[in-house]
Amino acid sequence: MDNSMSVAVLGTGIMGAAMARNLLRAGHKVSVWNRDPAKTEPLAAEGALRAASPAEAVEAADVVLTMLYDAAAVAQVMRQAAPGIRAGTAWIQSTTVGVQDVPALAALAADLGLDLVEAPVSGTRAPAEAGQLLVLAAGPEAIRPRVAPVLDAIGARTLWTGEDPAKGSAARLKLVVNSWVIAASNAAGEVVALAQALGVDPGQFLNVLDGGPLDLPYLRTKMGLILDDGLEPASFAVDTARKDAHLIVDAAAAEGLKLDGAEAAAARLDRVADQGRAKQDMAAAYHASR
Repeated sequence: MDNSMSVAVLGTGIMGAAMARNLLRAGHKVSVWNRDPAKTEPLAAEGALRAASPAEAVEAADVVLTMLYDAAAVAQVMRQAAPGIRAGTAWIQSTTVGVQDVPALAALAADLGLDLVEAPVSGTRAPAEAGQLLVLAAGPEAIRPRVAPVLDAIGARTLWTGEDPAKGSAARLKLVVNSWVIAASNAAGEVVALAQALGVDPGQFLNVLDGGPLDLPYLRTKMGLILDDGLEPASFAVDTARKDAHLIVDAAAAEGLKLDGAEAAAARLDRVADQGRAKQDMAAAYHASR
């Protein structure tokens, strides 16, 4: 059975480019657009169609997938795409956005005649490149079979969180997940900084944790990036992590919560971005200690 589709990928940064490649490998026809056209050149060499504008990218698309920086960028690009959109096209919105942004994007989808699926993803560069992302999705039962071939190509599993994408159930879960990711990465940097300041070999710290319940592969990965000066290319960049950190703080504040750790993590990411490290891996927050 041929499940190939025509998919427009708007945004070909770390995650969007990996998604586009996996869609190509799955046999889909893929058109790509990025604000920086140079980022679409490698994808064109692999068989993607480069579009000069969002409207051109979506002209023949069965599915539009957005993987951009934030909600403002998503809204701007989708309005630019409007002249090329066909009513009834499915829109997989994978950009991490704030809880407060979801209703506006759902309203935009309705205005453009698009069938919206909220679909942020959990995972970084390596799982994205391997097609092993976890997709956190919300959308009506009726649309799920239509978008399944796309979600299956970009992810290892899709976790459906609800039927109404305007309620933001997937976006809410993504912020909870990223609150842990950012906290763990920040902790890895602080552990290394403290160990070095106290004259402790970070390897001894890991030996203490070895095989125990506190021994996390993610901790070892982030510490390794710091100790090996492997912060580039980023797996999850500082500028994206700081955006998400502030979305987490804002979402908590809207519910009357004060998350001291999340606020501190956001501040550390702000400081390290100001040091010129915005495009490095988020583990670069280690440098905010100095």
